[in-house]
Amino acid sequence: MSQEIKPVRIGMMSFAHMHATSYAASLTRIPDAELVGIADDNPERGKDMAKRFKTQFFGSYEELLQQDIHAVIVCSENIKHKDLVIKAADAGKHILCEKPLATNIEDGKEMINHCKKHGIRLQTAFPFRFSPAMIQAHQAVMSGQIGKILAIKGANRSKCPGGWFTDLEQSGGGAVMDLTVNVADLIRWITGAEIDSVYAEISNRINHKDFDDAATLTLTMNNGVFATIDPGWSKPESYPFWGDVTLTIVGTDGAIWVDLFKQKMNLYSDQSSSGSWEYWGDDIDMLMVKAFVNSVAFGLPVEPSGEDGLAALTTVVAAYESANRRIPIKTVDIGCNPAV
Repeated sequence: MSQEIKPVRIGMMSFAHMHATSYAASLTRIPDAELVGIADDNPERGKDMAKRFKTQFFGSYEELLQQDIHAVIVCSENIKHKDLVIKAADAGKHILCEKPLATNIEDGKEMINHCKKHGIRLQTAFPFRFSPAMIQAHQAVMSGQIGKILAIKGANRSKCPGGWFTDLEQSGGGAVMDLTVNVADLIRWITGAEIDSVYAEISNRINHKDFDDAATLTLTMNNGVFATIDPGWSKPESYPFWGDVTLTIVGTDGAIWVDLFKQKMNLYSDQSSSGSWEYWGDDIDMLMVKAFVNSVAFGLPVEPSGEDGLAALTTVVAAYESANRRIPIKTVDIGCNPAV
């Protein structure tokens, strides 16, 4: 274990992804962390965020990486993850990378190997693992409270975010790319098993554009458990929040149902003539960022790791291939299965 570092000095690389604002806000609330600065290839956006979070704006990623910082958080468009992660690793900075880790398996492998070569910790941003409710579910499964796991049903549904998310050259895919990876990671974590095969049906029947917005995935794990995932931009524009994440775990002796956004009040306002959610629950983004800060401060392994991000990405790649070929796809056949 390396010597304790306080405070952990962190820079933000891009605010293209909407989660960046939550991660930056988390850094300002963690006593042992310091947000040193922000770099963004959209200068107007970067300067606005630097002003908002009372920190410095840097005109290039290279300039930010030259500062006295220990780590960075990458929140760019998906297609730019690889380039920014490699830049940060070359500069000796530990990395928290927004999901999906990459847009293809080859880039994901290169990112992981490059970080290992330089002794860099690479964490994938999967905040659902840090939900106290999900942790309790995981502990219940591990202790055998519901017997042997038979099946899991997961869902991650939101409204279409628009912008670069629907530009396939920047995103690498639509709703399946955006929403599958979080739930695939939870399923691997809950079962302690790897995803062996994927069958998927994918469509664009909600928005009728050139990006996918609805899908059903059926997974077979290498321990015999089967699972389904519903990743869709299926919520209307008037939906009061970005997400709807649930997980049902069925065992021989019982079942567990988790709703990650249940900690809220429903507000119906005459002033706005609409409904909204007043969220009072656990801040899983802050819990995830704090875990990253601690890993840097105390030299601890990161979790979820880059390898976890790659395994979840494999599910996405297999799903797209399955939908195109209309057959189940073995993860080993597309070049990535952590179990082999």
